Amino acid sequence: MNKSPLVLALALVLSGCQTLTSTQSDDAIAKQATQSQLEGASPNDISEALMINAQYHQVNDVDEAPPVFDDVWERIRYQLSIEVPQNRPVVAERNYYAKHQAYLDRISKRAEPYLHFIVEEVEKRNMPIEIALLPIVESAFDPFGYSNRSASGIWQFMPQTGERFDLKQNWWYDGRRDIVQSTRAALDYLSYLHKTLDGDWLNAIAAYNSGEGRLLRAIKKNRKKHLPTDFWSLDLPTETTAYVPRLLALSDLLNRADEFGLKWNPIINAQVVEAVDIGSQIDLALAAQMADISLTELYRLNPGFNRWATDPNGPHFLLLPTDKVEQFQSLLAKTEVKDRLRWQQYIVVNGDSLSVIAKKFATSTSAIKSLNKLKSNTIRVGQQLLVPLSDGAINSEHLPEQVRLAANKNSQKKLSHTVKSGDTLWDISREYDVTINELATWNKLKKNSVLRLGQKLTVYQSAKTSQTALVSSNRTITYKVRRGDSLARIADKFNLSVNDIIKWNNLTGQKYLQPGQKLKLKVDVKST
Repeated sequence: MNKSPLVLALALVLSGCQTLTSTQSDDAIAKQATQSQLEGASPNDISEALMINAQYHQVNDVDEAPPVFDDVWERIRYQLSIEVPQNRPVVAERNYYAKHQAYLDRISKRAEPYLHFIVEEVEKRNMPIEIALLPIVESAFDPFGYSNRSASGIWQFMPQTGERFDLKQNWWYDGRRDIVQSTRAALDYLSYLHKTLDGDWLNAIAAYNSGEGRLLRAIKKNRKKHLPTDFWSLDLPTETTAYVPRLLALSDLLNRADEFGLKWNPIINAQVVEAVDIGSQIDLALAAQMADISLTELYRLNPGFNRWATDPNGPHFLLLPTDKVEQFQSLLAKTEVKDRLRWQQYIVVNGDSLSVIAKKFATSTSAIKSLNKLKSNTIRVGQQLLVPLSDGAINSEHLPEQVRLAANKNSQKKLSHTVKSGDTLWDISREYDVTINELATWNKLKKNSVLRLGQKLTVYQSAKTSQTALVSSNRTITYKVRRGDSLARIADKFNLSVNDIIKWNNLTGQKYLQPGQKLKLKVDVKST
């Protein structure tokens, strides 16, 4: 930590060396200052100490402040509220999870970019925090998870249910996989179910799995027999009778992790991604360049996109790392809409139609119409059109397979990956920083293929890609101030100096932090 002992000592002297509130971390309780420590203090040190002291007094003047969490799992644990019965279904599911630490490790890794956002959304609606654990049961936080019943995304929406809750699904985009939109839709659905099922959250969660019609019929059946209508008393499908206990088992394991000897790998409790309005269609490879991230990372944060570009008709939003947003927005503002797609000129020949041209370039008629501002599908021989396409050097899906594979083999190193227990194409793509489409093509698989334990997969990786794995994990995050926070506590938590936080957020002269205030912090995400 970069704070000087002198500053902390001075702060304690100014506050009468009183005991700090329980929200202060143990190592923030500094040693008592001596007169010799105060001698030679610079004006900056004294000013900093005065600010810290004022904030300590602010903390002490309020009622006991709630805990401030560094880890999202801890934040969830503190708010768990649904009673977990120690019955056979729950214990059976809990025993299974408790034997699979590696599975929980994978969950934390997959949830890392998304969990903070989901927790914030659940809290905004005053829903039980257990809802934030539901993507573990649904998809193990795999945004490309696809069931044999055509459910997709981390919340596993069926196509019809997705349409019901305004999740757009077309050639360009599948909102069921969009983290922001699918979370909104899932919480809308659960809120509706909770209201429909007389405020019973367990029944609402069960209905999310099997549909409200089935729950309502089961409840009606029990009422006719004068039986209870709680979840445990209903006659439901086998899958649903295991679904709710599975969620409760995860809640119990999170709440009593030490008792079961389990570890939930920490996820930083701060905003690390941000939704950016792009206003128009954009080539995703170009967007990745503007944001200075790999195309793989862009797809990882925006798994709803099916093609090399966003949907011409929207949604016009991208989820980007918080520290890349300013640079991206600056470059986007300098790029005209017509230049946001990689395109080439094409002269219409006899026999052409928009659909024929679209098929030639692996694009869509709507994309051609949008780029050329066409009001109808009518075109004429000799007409010049701009046809959108992607840069083959970055995303070559529009090229013939033989050309694409030859280019990969010539420019990349061939690796072999042996499938381990729990591996999915999504996990492996993250490990090697390649796309799921590339993995599937190299190994002649479908994107939703089930992998076999010990199966050998071919991976092509360039030297440049290998180096990206070594990129610094320093990131700018957005931290929301909570009641009881002070600059000293926040600096201590993230191993920063108070002066840096003041400088990054233009806080000079500001004595107090306000709950809800957002601060930009430059931290090492992995080590914090």
